[in-house]
Amino acid sequence: MLVGRIMLESYFPVFVFILIGIAFGFAPVIAGMVVGPHRPDSEKLSPYECGFEAFEDARMKFDVRYYLIAIIFILFDLEVAFLLPWATIFREIVHTESVRWFGFLEMLVFIAILVVGYLYAWAKGALDWE
Repeated sequence: MLVGRIMLESYFPVFVFILIGIAFGFAPVIAGMVVGPHRPDSEKLSPYECGFEAFEDARMKFDVRYYLIAIIFILFDLEVAFLLPWATIFREIVHTESVRWFGFLEMLVFIAILVVGYLYAWAKGALDWE
């Protein structure tokens, strides 16, 4: 019984933090619904695109090249997500004799794989936009 109470006391600040976070998330939404004016008219309810009436259907087909560029962007964005932690501990890697070459070669292989993928996408014309 005492162990359960000690565990409950140690998690109580986390529980309070979660409740405060939920309150900060919902309070502006509820305040907007209560305090904000509710005067819909035809202008407010009409669909618009950048201030103009919609030119065509919103469900139009996009060119496949758009998706290829987006996927390549995500891949290179993830590259930075993997490269940044390695760069922050690079000094420690260099000063540690046992992992000096392993850490360096590991990142060279990672970058080489990305360069090969980039060159492949470039050769296939995935980066050309007409």
